[in-house]
Amino acid sequence: MILLQANQVARHFGGDTLFENIQMEIQDNSRIALVGRNGAGKSTLLKIIAGIDPADEGTISKVKNLSMGYLDQHTGLNSEQTIWKEMLTAFEALRQVEKRLHHLEEQLGNPDVMENPDVYNSILKEYDQLQHNFNEQNGYGYEAEIKAVLNGFRFDESFYDRDIASLSGGQKTRLALAKLLLEKPQLLILDEPTNHLDIETLAWLENYLQNYRGAILIVSHDRYFLDKIVNEVYDLSRRKITRYKGNYSRYLVLKEEQLLSDQKAFEKQQTEINKLEDFVARNLARASTTKRAQSRRKQLEKMDRLDKPLGDEKSARFLFSIEKQSGNIVLQSEDVAIGYDDTVLCSPVTLDIRKQEAIALVGPNGIGKSTLLKSLIKEIPLLNGTVSLGTNVSIGYYDQEQANLRSNKTVLQELWDEHPTTPEKDIRSILGSFLFSGEDVEKTVPQLSGGEKARVALAKLAMNKENFLILDEPTNHLDIDSKEVLENALIDYEGTILFVSHDRYFINRIATKVVELSENGSKLYLGDYDYYVEKKKEEEEIEQLMLAEEAKKNPETASTTPSTKNAFYQSKEEQRKIRSITRVIDDIEAQLAIIEEKTTTVQEEMSSPEHINDPGKLMDLQRELTTLETEQETLLEKWEEASLELEEHTN
Repeated sequence: MILLQANQVARHFGGDTLFENIQMEIQDNSRIALVGRNGAGKSTLLKIIAGIDPADEGTISKVKNLSMGYLDQHTGLNSEQTIWKEMLTAFEALRQVEKRLHHLEEQLGNPDVMENPDVYNSILKEYDQLQHNFNEQNGYGYEAEIKAVLNGFRFDESFYDRDIASLSGGQKTRLALAKLLLEKPQLLILDEPTNHLDIETLAWLENYLQNYRGAILIVSHDRYFLDKIVNEVYDLSRRKITRYKGNYSRYLVLKEEQLLSDQKAFEKQQTEINKLEDFVARNLARASTTKRAQSRRKQLEKMDRLDKPLGDEKSARFLFSIEKQSGNIVLQSEDVAIGYDDTVLCSPVTLDIRKQEAIALVGPNGIGKSTLLKSLIKEIPLLNGTVSLGTNVSIGYYDQEQANLRSNKTVLQELWDEHPTTPEKDIRSILGSFLFSGEDVEKTVPQLSGGEKARVALAKLAMNKENFLILDEPTNHLDIDSKEVLENALIDYEGTILFVSHDRYFINRIATKVVELSENGSKLYLGDYDYYVEKKKEEEEIEQLMLAEEAKKNPETASTTPSTKNAFYQSKEEQRKIRSITRVIDDIEAQLAIIEEKTTTVQEEMSSPEHINDPGKLMDLQRELTTLETEQETLLEKWEEASLELEEHTN
């Protein structure tokens, strides 16, 4: 069944056309990716389809009472409630049915109702129907469903009572997606849903969406994610849209074939046009051939001229070269512990990086991947262990937060100031290869978009010609075309690479080895991301077989003793809770210190000569002091509760 159709949709900005003649059809089981370059209008089209923005031309037709859920890439969940209470609102209709069932149960137990068969049977009939519907809609399992989804997005029970307003932007975005999934709209429209997700969460989300009952329309730069989810691709390019059947990898093949076919058709037409124009030019003025020339001219005027494939769409041309070769040993670490202050995030970390290797660091958010990179370049001190560099190793570092791009310089100055002896035309040429041409190079850094800043940072990295690249999320903010160009440049790079990325497609193309970080330290896998996933699965299967064998040999022990794996996860969960409670205690103590300072100040003011004879001012100060004392008592109670909870978990 067709849920929604876009017919001849267009969007204009002043005299410019962003896109036009857009045709799209979404079935009740569609799995659609909308792809295109940054600025092509993907997010704008999603908003038009979702009914948030109107179309300048064309129509959006949809089935009656279609439920749609839309996730904007730039917004998170804003609520004054706790996480748990907010998630419950996704099941508000079901909870009203639950209340009605409880009410009917009370009526059925009422002696007066029981003595009236007609009333009793009427209530019983309604109760049976409601109970059937309630059961069909998972009424007895919706709380378990909430827990499963929150857990999938890395919110354990310690988060349930947290106020949403206190969360980070990334956490709010994840919660917005979690609530959307729990609401189960018929059409799910997701704009960059993979932002702020680590690899484990991405894998969970892929599995969830593969089993989603409704239709899905996605914009994402995560090509691995698209390969797993979608079975049709709409390509928004040069103001038009083209549909391809298959996942993202299939789309690449079909698009390449289409471009070759279009190029041949374009060249054939251009040859025909040139012949006709030449004939007209030579024969229009001659009386004997003028009629034929006029006929050819009319033929030219009526011709539906084909656009040149790719037209003026430019691609960046990244190139990373090196000034001098390093030795065979690039970097080695032994018994390294990383973290902040006295908090160890990961230990022990052992690395042995050799020349021309490309090593991917993977692991959950918060485990210290970026911290390790910053520790290796000595921006953050190691908590333990040693790191040594090999002969002639020179490091080029790419920071995902682009901290080195905080100036008010122009794009041209950013590069030229670091390489003052390089001629301006060469700097401009390099910037041109990174899609900065003409007036673009005069833009100041604060004026740049995230994608433009990423390209400036990569241009600076390319100019330094280092032989060891340490890259922290280099594909962030890049569109798919730019990612592919970056991948090809790194594949051709003759130096060594150590990188962190959540882009599994990127890892598969670049990595020769994968190092997994966990609370137990580092573990090496000799292959790309798919190999890493396969080996992890094998390890789990072997572990399960060993546990099964142990259970056969010692059934009594097996039934009473938790498995090693369960004990490990319980231990991780316990450590997580301890860290969470400790943060709460630290926060309370910081608030108490502030209140103590304010109390001292108020008391000093109350005893000062200028206020001692001012009853009005003294009353104001007394009220302020009473408020501070009340806040202090409340915080002390919370501190005591948290301290007791911490004691329970640490004993």
